[in-house]
Amino acid sequence: MLERGDQEQLLNHIEDRRRDVNAYLRRARPRSERLTLTAIISSAVAAALTAGPALGGSDFTDSVAQTLGLPGAQAVWRPLCFLAMIVSVVAAITANLSKSKNAEARIISAENCNTELDLLATFVELHQVPLDEAVKRYQESVTKVPFIQAESDERADHGSHP
Repeated sequence: MLERGDQEQLLNHIEDRRRDVNAYLRRARPRSERLTLTAIISSAVAAALTAGPALGGSDFTDSVAQTLGLPGAQAVWRPLCFLAMIVSVVAAITANLSKSKNAEARIISAENCNTELDLLATFVELHQVPLDEAVKRYQESVTKVPFIQAESDERADHGSHP
C-alpha cells in the first residue's frame, strides 16, 4: 500500500497534470469549435453565393443587374463567383487546419486522460491501489497526451519561475 508521503507526492503529481490537461482543454475546445463553425458557415455562404446564378441562370443575373442599376449580367455573376471563391478557400483552410492538428482526437485523448487521472486520484486517496501500480497507471495515462506540455515545463522553457 501507499506510504503517506508517497501518496501525497503522487496526488500532487496527478493534480498538477490534471491542471495541465484542463488548461489544454480550455484552449483547445473553443478553437476547435471556431474552426468547425467557420468551415461550415463559409461552405454555406459559398453555396448561397453561387445558387442564384447556378439556378436562375441569365434571368437571375439580368434581373439583379437591372434592379441594382448595373451595366450588365457580368457585373453580377463575376463578383458573386469571386466572393464564393474567397469563402470556399476560407472553408477549405479552416477544415484542413482542424484536421491537420487532429484537434478532435487530441481533445478526446485529453478528456480520457483527465478521467483516468481523476479515477486514479480517488483510488490513491482511498488506498485501493499499491504505489507501484498507481505510478504505472499514472505514467500510462500521461503518455496518452504527449502533446500537452506541463505548465512547469513551459515556465522552465521560458526562464520564469513559479
